[in-house]
Amino acid sequence: MPTPLRPSLSRWDQHGREHVVHIHKAGIQRTLRCGTCGWRKAAQFLPYLPWLKAEAHLMEAHQATVNPAAGRA
Repeated sequence: MPTPLRPSLSRWDQHGREHVVHIHKAGIQRTLRCGTCGWRKAAQFLPYLPWLKAEAHLMEAHQATVNPAAGRA
């Protein structure tokens, strides 16, 4: 499960390109913005909800599934 402490979520596609969704906060509201395609989505802060929505966008829109942090201990 992604950590809610990061202000962005990065994934890599099968061609080695990085795709990043930035997570901006204002109170309990979060705004997600994709750096690749400009996609935007509002998400209320519930545990992990913004990060799950960001991850779903990266998988569906960009086929970006490789987590660069997965190889780190």
